[in-house]
Amino acid sequence: MRQAPCPLPDKGVEKRFLTPAETTCLIAENGKRVLNQSLSRTLVLSLLAGFYIAFGSQLATIVTHDSAAVIGDGLTRIVAGSVFSLGLMLVVICGAELFTGNSLLTKAALHGHIGWGSIARNWTLVLLGNLVGSLFFAWLMFHSQLWENGQIAERALAIARTKAELPFFAALIRGILCNWLVCLAVFMATAARDVTGKILACYMPIMAFVASGFEHSIANMYFIPTGLLLAGVPGLEAPGLTWGGFWANLVPVTLGNILGGVIFVGFAYWFIHLRGTKGA
Repeated sequence: MRQAPCPLPDKGVEKRFLTPAETTCLIAENGKRVLNQSLSRTLVLSLLAGFYIAFGSQLATIVTHDSAAVIGDGLTRIVAGSVFSLGLMLVVICGAELFTGNSLLTKAALHGHIGWGSIARNWTLVLLGNLVGSLFFAWLMFHSQLWENGQIAERALAIARTKAELPFFAALIRGILCNWLVCLAVFMATAARDVTGKILACYMPIMAFVASGFEHSIANMYFIPTGLLLAGVPGLEAPGLTWGGFWANLVPVTLGNILGGVIFVGFAYWFIHLRGTKGA
């Protein structure tokens, strides 16, 4: 049977947004970048993504450190998610390589544009760059002395301890649910044709995952090390918070993020829109 062409958007037609089929095809086509993008470019872009997610993470910590007593836990979660969404907005609009969003590279592999080895190399380098960027940003925030003690520091410690103490299976499931929403946000942002649309596309899914309590591996690369740095400040206590707890959280959350993004967005929309088509 002859394959139909991949439904790429018509460059000569101005549209406010792309259809799901056009968006899926465009994401698959954009995945070809890993074949030509230099390692140095990929590394710098991944460092930037680590910084951007950390910007949203530290902002969420600051603006919610004392809000629960005033507006309650539910609204505090919504506020945290709202400001945290800044991170993905920066990644999408300014341009960066975020490991969780790169789960969508599977569309390009399934469509035959790139090999699975290319995805493995990209994920490895981007994950490393995101980690270094997040750790460096945590170090910067700690040495800024903006909130090394008091309620904000206590809030940061509480976030880190809660995440580090999660059981493996719970962290895995929360990671799946998180990146399901993150990749949908990237999908919708790709469909949007203007900056306002991309901002709104990033906002709702990211706010939803934070408010729901799901787990994002790159955000946790900032949250938990920040708590570990603060735990060394006299007067602050964080019993049980260790680097071992950091890795015990990062492994299942990362695996969950991969499963959520690859299966429920990458594979699902390839199967719906691209299976049986051929690339441009």
